[in-house]
Amino acid sequence: MNKKIAAFLLGTTVAFGAISGAMAGDKVVKIGVLNDQSGLYADLAGPGSVIAAQMAIEDSGLTKKGWKIDVISGDHQNKPDIGVNLARQWIDVDKVDVIADVPTSSVALAVNNLVKEKNSILLDSGAGTSDLTNSQCTPNTIHWTYDTYTLAHGTGSALTKSGGNTWFFLTADYAFGTALERDTTAAVNALGGKVVGSVKHPLNTADFSSFLLQAQASKAKVIGLANAGGDTVNSIKQASEFGIVKGGQKLAALLMFISDVHALGLNVANGLNMTETFYWDLNDGTRAFSKRFQERMKNKAMPTMVQAGVYSSLIHYFKTLDKLGENPHDGAKVVAAMKEIPSDDPLFGKGKIEPNGRNIHDAYLFEVKSTSESKGPWDYYKLVATIPASEAFTPLDKSTCPLLKK
Repeated sequence: MNKKIAAFLLGTTVAFGAISGAMAGDKVVKIGVLNDQSGLYADLAGPGSVIAAQMAIEDSGLTKKGWKIDVISGDHQNKPDIGVNLARQWIDVDKVDVIADVPTSSVALAVNNLVKEKNSILLDSGAGTSDLTNSQCTPNTIHWTYDTYTLAHGTGSALTKSGGNTWFFLTADYAFGTALERDTTAAVNALGGKVVGSVKHPLNTADFSSFLLQAQASKAKVIGLANAGGDTVNSIKQASEFGIVKGGQKLAALLMFISDVHALGLNVANGLNMTETFYWDLNDGTRAFSKRFQERMKNKAMPTMVQAGVYSSLIHYFKTLDKLGENPHDGAKVVAAMKEIPSDDPLFGKGKIEPNGRNIHDAYLFEVKSTSESKGPWDYYKLVATIPASEAFTPLDKSTCPLLKK
């Protein structure tokens, strides 16, 4: 992670297009990309999500139709109080209409409540908790890219079906980890598996030794890593040092990004399974976007599914603004209009936004290639299975979203 990039982007504003004073009240919108710019989730979101937002603005074509669109960015440092205070300032003072990205589920849930109160919009790509479209759903939030249900019913179900019928969880001690362990436990139990134990670790910890020893001692066939970003990378590295996989146990990286595989290297990551909803080399559409994105990244990284989700969610938002014409500042009204339009795009394929705010599309089970299988930089995944949209997310009849009419 280049900290100079994060420092440059933090708090900066980039303006796109020009607009006359007479139109300023009607065709002006401001986007706030809120995420981790310098910590353990910076590589999977961070400055790359800001670049994705800028690309969406340019590709929307709205500036050529008289719209003025600004994007600002901020670092929530993975702390709910900082995230909410920054979001509140953006909405009240800076007149931000849409808050995008927001990884770290505890921050996302807090911002979710604020956005409802202020009648703004949250387009969440980075957070995992499925509660955003279940018990905590609002008319102002759309959850775009993935959630803990997707991960549980992708990686969790696949490993259980293949013989991994006893599990021990290594869980990040905050909202995301709790939701991921909960949803994966349900998936494992539904297939006749058993969870034999779990241990919680602090967010952004450096030493996983005591947690891994407990997992090793459990004799569980699968050790489920209910964490993300730098925590996933460090736990896998240290598990390798302990010889856990060589000892016969399997690691389940329940949430893993291409940035994590890049940090680990194929020698360490080879054979890991993960569930994602986007991969740069999946088809012509994903390749075209990803190569343009890579050209803008100083470290020449390919986009993660979170960064792709920021782009995709904003493209859909801009399509909706184009349809509405003007006066885009009633958040609930705009979100309702977004739900009426199919969310099909080249990055995620065919999709739709359900009444609870869940954007549904296909997901994919991947396996990390060996060094001999990889044909070059960022050629990391081989496709194991496609999970249809209808199976990848919580069915509406099982959703606890209060917006749904039962």
